[in-house]
Amino acid sequence: MMPSSAQPTSRAKPIERSRRKFLLIPILCLAAGSCTLGTDFKSPQQPEGDSYDREAAPPLSAPGTKEVEQHLTLGKEISGQWWQLFQSGDLDKVVAQAIEGNKSLVAAEATLAQAQEIVNAAAGALSPQVDLSAGVSRNKSNGASAGFKTPPLVYNFFTIKPTLTYDLDIFGGTKRQIEQQRALAEVQEYQVAATWLTLTGDAVAQAILIASTRAQIATIEGIVEDDRQNLQLVTTAYNNGAVAQPDVDIARSQLASDRALLPPLRQQLSVARHALAVTLGQRPVDWTPPDFDLRTLAVPQDLPLSLPSELARQRPDILAAEAQLHAANAAVGVATAAQYPNITLTASLGADALNPGHFFTDAANVWSLGAGLTAPIFNGGTLAAQRRAAENAYRAVLANYQRTVVQALGQVADSLQALGHDAELLSVQQEAIDAAQSSVDLTRIAYTAGTVTVLQLLEAQRFLEQAKLGYVRAQAQRLADTAQLFVTLGGGWWDWREKSRKTAALEAIPPK
Repeated sequence: MMPSSAQPTSRAKPIERSRRKFLLIPILCLAAGSCTLGTDFKSPQQPEGDSYDREAAPPLSAPGTKEVEQHLTLGKEISGQWWQLFQSGDLDKVVAQAIEGNKSLVAAEATLAQAQEIVNAAAGALSPQVDLSAGVSRNKSNGASAGFKTPPLVYNFFTIKPTLTYDLDIFGGTKRQIEQQRALAEVQEYQVAATWLTLTGDAVAQAILIASTRAQIATIEGIVEDDRQNLQLVTTAYNNGAVAQPDVDIARSQLASDRALLPPLRQQLSVARHALAVTLGQRPVDWTPPDFDLRTLAVPQDLPLSLPSELARQRPDILAAEAQLHAANAAVGVATAAQYPNITLTASLGADALNPGHFFTDAANVWSLGAGLTAPIFNGGTLAAQRRAAENAYRAVLANYQRTVVQALGQVADSLQALGHDAELLSVQQEAIDAAQSSVDLTRIAYTAGTVTVLQLLEAQRFLEQAKLGYVRAQAQRLADTAQLFVTLGGGWWDWREKSRKTAALEAIPPK
């Protein structure tokens, strides 16, 4: 019986099993011809359920207004031309121009093409590599250096030799590298989609901002015109001795305050126009956007809403994060395979001759066959550390993926709540307009009867104009939040991508 000190501890048993496994893997791979080390990638579990928020979304109707009622349709697919739901021909043309001329999209497409060629280059490593070497040299040999009494010999030497090299990739390190590069190319594919989604969303948002700003400017210009008329009325009343000088000063101050609202809005309009030109890849000096009108932009009524599980399969940022996770998983396989031997086969067939005319004779033929084995023996723990680093990188990318999913779900929840609150705001602003209009009507009657002053009438009119301005802003916000919902749901980029591929394929067909 073994002494207790010589018995293997329970802690040593898993270590021994690990060593046996380490030795067993190469034996099995050699017997089978090849294998791919590492874990095959599986997509992470998708979000469950059919809602985005514990709190129910507010109703999307705006009672008491003439605004259309919006409806959410769960599971309905999003169109790749979602902006057409706003029913604006100018908007359709602008978005089409943006897709055609935006430089960020051009750069993203070029980066994707680069990534795809890197995949092709990596895949070439699985094929036999054939190289050709040829040379010619002028040589002089002197037998005296070796003790021979022979005259020096001067001659030409010609050689030509094709060489074939084939890496067996027994442990799949090359296959995992190709898998990693293919996943990185998928990242770029989704980056193109994300660029397209951002581009179309920005173009629509800037068009809505132009329309909103123009409507606000028009409303404030109406307020300013009312202020001028009010000032004229008060000045006339002052000249007739009906009001005091402070009343005139108040009317003049109100006019100046309302006029001060216009320069910031005009600057906002200029910035929006310039931003839209840049989005289209144009210089502001070369292109002027249409004068979008808030009244001609329809509010989409039927809004598609994806399930959370579907969102994770259609948002380009989530898909890009998943592709990054796939690449990180493949990197673990690459680091694992680097810990095992590598076998390379070589073969060459050529000719060496003193005269080019002798190349094709039996005497000039030379050939070789060989096999090389490279196996890591001791590297100071470098390869093991590289594998642990790859595993840690995978965990970091997994956390980033999970964060991306949570952020996307939160953005959709925000958009849904925003649309409900926009409808509520429209109803409240309509109530404010109705109340202010009633106040103006009554005050005018009282002013005619001489029971209120002109300043009281002016104040009632001012409340009405402010309520109208608030309603314009609420309309614009509803349009903007509707567009944002389409963006947060992925915007139907897959539909656009499929159509663009078909178009490219048709353009590549040569004419008959």
